[in-house]
Amino acid sequence: MPEKKITSYPKEKINILFLENISDVAVKQFTVGGYANVKKMNKALSEEELMLAIRDVHILGIRSKTLVTKKVLNAATKLQAIGCFCIGVNQVDLHAATKNGVAVFNAPYSNTRSVAELVIGASIMLIRKVLDKNAAAHAGIWQKEASGAYELRGKTLGIIGYGNIGKQVSILAEGLGMKVIFYDTETKLPLGNAEDKKSLRDVVSKSDIVTLHVPEQDSTRNLISKSVLKSFKPGSILINYARGEVVDLEALSKALKEGLLSGAAVDVFPNEPEKNGDPFHSPLQGLSNVLLTPHIGGSTQEAQMHIGDDVSAKLFSYLEKGISTGSHSIPALALPPQEGTHRILHIHHNVPGVLSEINTQLSKNGINILGQYLKTNDAIGYVVLDVNKHLSKNALELLRKVKATIRLRVLY
Repeated sequence: MPEKKITSYPKEKINILFLENISDVAVKQFTVGGYANVKKMNKALSEEELMLAIRDVHILGIRSKTLVTKKVLNAATKLQAIGCFCIGVNQVDLHAATKNGVAVFNAPYSNTRSVAELVIGASIMLIRKVLDKNAAAHAGIWQKEASGAYELRGKTLGIIGYGNIGKQVSILAEGLGMKVIFYDTETKLPLGNAEDKKSLRDVVSKSDIVTLHVPEQDSTRNLISKSVLKSFKPGSILINYARGEVVDLEALSKALKEGLLSGAAVDVFPNEPEKNGDPFHSPLQGLSNVLLTPHIGGSTQEAQMHIGDDVSAKLFSYLEKGISTGSHSIPALALPPQEGTHRILHIHHNVPGVLSEINTQLSKNGINILGQYLKTNDAIGYVVLDVNKHLSKNALELLRKVKATIRLRVLY
């Protein structure tokens, strides 16, 4: 029978911390896998709280509210990996994570459908003026009229950012009979009959509805500015389910009040409350033609389940096999396990001579290398070694002293 793999560090001593009410799917994945020390908290932690909580943690799971700073990472001496149970990783200092040899994973595709459906739903609500009619009905006023209400069919949807979510929105919109145009800073293959436009202003000037699906970067901050809003098609609708910094909300509020736009739906904000029940303020509050939601674009049971499965699987693969595919900090390596071997993971600063020194130290100890894999990025190198069973403590100590070593782990 094949030899059973045993991780070098007992599973009962692996500490896992999940914050921000991460799906129980993720908790179950680890507990079923034999990891007993899984702690789940329903809230985010401040920098100071996290620095204390993370000292003996090997795996950290977060969503979008927890900030993993350089200080936090420096305090996390045992941390192997961070799972961001969401789309983005901007809440993690990736430079510090890379420097410290901590793998960072996320789920970039798992909630795309949830966001895309909400975009279409918001489009229908706004173009049919459902918000006004809903408010009137609650006030006891019967407002049955077709004035200013339209179908989506035949209208033009402009998508800014034709990535995973943008493409999902594109498919759904075409299914409803909409014309789709889009702009992306990178060349993207259009799906269906969607048309690629050469500029942002070209899209917004021709669209009945504009939806944003871009990352938060310096180049996208206030992408929709006072100047750009003036280029929008009169009476159009703006939807932002991307990032809070992308839209100048003061300028948008003014454009709505002046009638330049007929409506807006916003789910993300520059400053968001830390937890449910905290006060929330926005320049868009009080506007009857604005649909405001509390960052729920990906908040469906299905999305959270898919995210839990996706990120947990990546963390498992890294923890038990050394597979780093999908990491934003560690170079990507995917390799099958070999029976009858020890597997060593070595993360080091990307400088010349490290691999040669590793091989020399193993050779001096009479250790035969059965498989070796190296991948580097600009900052670090990641080596996975499969060696024969004659692995001494002396050899490990020598490997720890290899020039530029960041982390050394014997997987099994």
